[in-house]
Order: sequence, then C-alpha cells, then structure tokens
Amino acid sequence: MHRLSTNFVLGYHGCDLKTAEALIAGDPFKPSSNDYDWLGHGIYFWEANPQRGLDFALEVSKRKNTKIIQPAVVGAVIELGQCLDMATQSAVEMVKLAYNSQEATFRKAGRSIQSERLRPLDCAVVMRAHTLMEQQNIKCDTVRGIFIEGEPIYPGSGFNSKTHAQIAVRNKDCIKGVFRVPHDHLRPILS
Repeated sequence: MHRLSTNFVLGYHGCDLKTAEALIAGDPFKPSSNDYDWLGHGIYFWEANPQRGLDFALEVSKRKNTKIIQPAVVGAVIELGQCLDMATQSAVEMVKLAYNSQEATFRKAGRSIQSERLRPLDCAVVMRAHTLMEQQNIKCDTVRGIFIEGEPIYPGSGFNSKTHAQIAVRNKDCIKGVFRVPHDHLRPILS
C-alpha cells in the first residue's frame, strides 16, 4: 500500500451507451463483484487507455445475454488514494502473504489451491489481502495491476497487443469526475 505514485490518473470504463450517458449525468458507478475480477471487487477502469475500454465493451457486446447493446466508454478522474499497486514490491509482498493465508485455509478444508481457476484464484487472493489489511486498520481505496495479454506485436517481441494497466476502485469517493471521451482519443494514431 502506498501513496508514492501520481495521485490522480485518468481511467476509462467500457459500458453500454445508456450507462455511459447516465454516468456522465451523475449516476453512480456500480461495483463488480464477480469471482473472476482479478483485482478483487470494485469499479474497473483501463488506465490511460480509452480505446482498450471501448474494445472491451465491443467484446462484451458480442456475448450471449449481454447488457452492452451499444458499446461506449466514459472517462473518469481517479484519485488512487491508498493503492495496492501490483507494480510495487510492497503490494507484491502483501499479495504473497494473502496467498499463503488463502492456501492455509484451503489446506485446512482438505482442498488444493492449485486446482482453482486462474482469475477466481487472483480474485480470492486479492480479497484476502483486503481482509488482512483491514485487520490492521488499513483501508485500500484502489488496486492497480499490469496485465500482459494478447499476442506479441511482432515476432520475438516482449510487447503484447492487449497489455494494459487496470484499476479497481473500491472507494467510490476516489472517482472525482466523469467525462465524455473525445472521438479523436478513440482513433488509431497512425493508419
């Protein structure tokens, strides 16, 4: 947990157009609490990446029983506050400690933590980290993670097509403002 990085970031939330308009009009964001939310429960944003937020909404709109009919993206000014930032050593150590605690719970129940699916395991471990921090009167406002996803962008590349930083906001007061994303922020830089 720290307050060492820039305190404010821009985040982008992929959603349906009706939801985007409601958020811009002042409706509150609704936190996600799925078992596959890899940064734990919260309101999810793509950091500094409006196009990735829109791409996510487009992907979800193609699924069965989706709530996203007309894909859109909104921007938000986010104060990170007390951030469990997985790009820092202190957060990595906290999450390792949470994993060990979660593994001990599984072992006592006669289960193997290795049998858990990847994202639900990440979610459970991050949620355990929150529990451990709360036991020490440490409140976590946001969680930030960097995810390497997609295919290499060229043969032998260490850069992947869908690598991104994601933020899960746990404390709604950290969302300081919502804005409409300018159309020119959604076009590729080069054609």
